[in-house]
Amino acid sequence: MNMNVVSIKEKKIVKYKSCFDVIGPIMIGPSSSHTAGALAIGTVANRLFQGLPKKVVVKYYESCAETHKGHGTDFAIIAGILGFAADDSKVPDAIKIAESKGIDITFIEKSDNSPAGHPNTADVYVEDESRSVRTMGISVGGGLIEVKHVEIDGFSLDLQGPLPVVIAISERADFEFVLRRIFKQYDVEINNFHSLEDKTKYLYAFALDSLLPGNVQKELGNLSNIANLIIL
Repeated sequence: MNMNVVSIKEKKIVKYKSCFDVIGPIMIGPSSSHTAGALAIGTVANRLFQGLPKKVVVKYYESCAETHKGHGTDFAIIAGILGFAADDSKVPDAIKIAESKGIDITFIEKSDNSPAGHPNTADVYVEDESRSVRTMGISVGGGLIEVKHVEIDGFSLDLQGPLPVVIAISERADFEFVLRRIFKQYDVEINNFHSLEDKTKYLYAFALDSLLPGNVQKELGNLSNIANLIIL
């Protein structure tokens, strides 16, 4: 498998865009880092998997390994995997709800250092009978996260910096340029770009400077017939 990583520009990426990013989101749970951030990591797994898994394995590192039970990290990650919003009243019951749907759940406390180099690290693996997805995320405060590693459709991808990230998997080698034209049309700035390929398909990942407006998301959605597009 070939991989190309291109740094589009060198600049300081601002992770907090307003005071509300520091305070944290409206949420169910005691901690913006260990609850809201954990739910956001689960949401990434949900978007990557695009459905309900049969099995979930969550590995915690450092601070998350020490505090996940008391801070609601367990139910928060599962709530994200189920697609719940941070302020959904069902969030504390997410584990029971998932188990009622036949989802097997395992939480593992790792004693070694985080492979992502951050104390608030969760490594989430989800699977069913035919496919699996892995995502490693870190919670950086205020409910914000960074996704450091993704495994999907046979691809293994390391990422840099905060969200949003657009991932596209397509059989078309030129699909990168389809996305670039759309981003240029709407003045969407690209922080970093990654590409991977195997014998039959290509993966393109665009780390963006800001959240995508609704009209851009809609236009990307119109491309679903020629690519699997995921907005994180």
